[in-house]
Amino acid sequence: MTRLIGTGLGTFSYPDRGATRHRPLPAGYHHLHHRTRIGHGQAVFEAAGTAVTTFGAHRASGMLVRAGHGAVRAGSRVVVGIGLGPVRISAPCQVVWTAYEPTAIGFAYGTLAGHPECGEESFMVRRDPDGTVWFEVTAFSRPAAWYTRLAGPVVPFLQLRYARWLGRTVRRLAAAA
Repeated sequence: MTRLIGTGLGTFSYPDRGATRHRPLPAGYHHLHHRTRIGHGQAVFEAAGTAVTTFGAHRASGMLVRAGHGAVRAGSRVVVGIGLGPVRISAPCQVVWTAYEPTAIGFAYGTLAGHPECGEESFMVRRDPDGTVWFEVTAFSRPAAWYTRLAGPVVPFLQLRYARWLGRTVRRLAAAA
């Protein structure tokens, strides 16, 4: 079942809510799509889905996550701490949509006022008909703060690097389950 929240549940910093689910991604943003093979079979699919939808993968990858619920729900707010050690930037988001389906588990969150970027990012675990399990990150974003504008092309590079790191983290967590 896929759930998409309506407008007015938060102060989103962008108008294109739900575009990571219902493509095409909007123009005027940097686009990111990265896919990592996680493994094979139902057990891997379920373990990877749990790691993604409980923020276990985000936390295991080094992010600080403040979220109100165990598993993500449409409309839930989350603050992700981006950075290293004591130098962290708070990135407030709200879950825009969730997917808890037989072959797709995941969610997308959108940026709220105060986030250094504006846009949306989805984190999906998908199981192909042959049983192959994939983790996908899809995003569209653009700078919303002076320091992300100043960083210019470094930000998309770091976003891709993090998507790759998160994919490896999901693979490790799914293999350990």
